[in-house]
Amino acid sequence: MNKGVKTILYTVKDVAKSTALFQQLLEVEPYANQPYYVGFKVGDQDIGLVPGGNNSGVTAFYHVDDIKNSLQILIDGGCQVIQDIKDVGQGRLVASAEDKDGNMIGLVQG
Repeated sequence: MNKGVKTILYTVKDVAKSTALFQQLLEVEPYANQPYYVGFKVGDQDIGLVPGGNNSGVTAFYHVDDIKNSLQILIDGGCQVIQDIKDVGQGRLVASAEDKDGNMIGLVQG
């Protein structure tokens, strides 16, 4: 079952400056503040900042019950896997793929 987009990740060049900006914009303190990830909770959404060097952009992550099946659907639809299924801790699995138009599609289970 697809539960919709609940996680949005922004790739940033300067984590400290972006953290300050998003604290003001979202009017909340980060629940996670690490060099590799800064996370904010707003309602039932997770807004994250990840360092990306020269990369930029936003990836929306769909929360799903079966990440393996959902990733296979994307592959069968012509998407290229960018990040294979990875356990990021506490049983949370993530994966991402790029569609033929260059759009990033993220998946989260757990």
